[in-house]
Amino acid sequence: MAPRFKNWYDTTVFFSLLNSPAYSNVHQVPKIVKIQINQSLGLFSQNSQLMKKCIEDFRLISGQQPIITKSRNAIAGFKIRKDMPLGLTVTLRGKRMYEFLARLIHLVFPRIRDFRGLDVRGMDSNGNYNLGLMDQLIFPEIDFDQVKQIFGFNISIVTTAKNRNEGLTLLKQMGIPFQD
Repeated sequence: MAPRFKNWYDTTVFFSLLNSPAYSNVHQVPKIVKIQINQSLGLFSQNSQLMKKCIEDFRLISGQQPIITKSRNAIAGFKIRKDMPLGLTVTLRGKRMYEFLARLIHLVFPRIRDFRGLDVRGMDSNGNYNLGLMDQLIFPEIDFDQVKQIFGFNISIVTTAKNRNEGLTLLKQMGIPFQD
């Protein structure tokens, strides 16, 4: 069963964009390809209990098992050894991507204190949007009493848009709140 947010995109947003004069073909209409979520743990990843808790929180937030990112080479100044775990990453596509995006728009953004919309400067020249969240407590899946350490997230929304304006139009149509 397809998620409601995907159905809403297919029935409303897609045809709204298709009826604009910029697109003459259905394959030209931009869409969201994937959502990449990254979390850097730094030297806290050496604590195995904290690492397990971060993986569990990340799994609750994203809906799938994260990949542990490791260092490629040693950097003595930062006390990093080769193949040392440093963070977590997950790539969401399809059903999970739309479910995460719906939760992000309708549940997470309203929970951010003094939220006035996302900054449009997070959009790159290729139509992809990047944003950072300060902590995991704004997600409703996370129990406040169980959090041992607060870590932020980097979320990248990758689209098939050709430029910045197409990407902004797509994400505004999807319901992502931007600052005016």
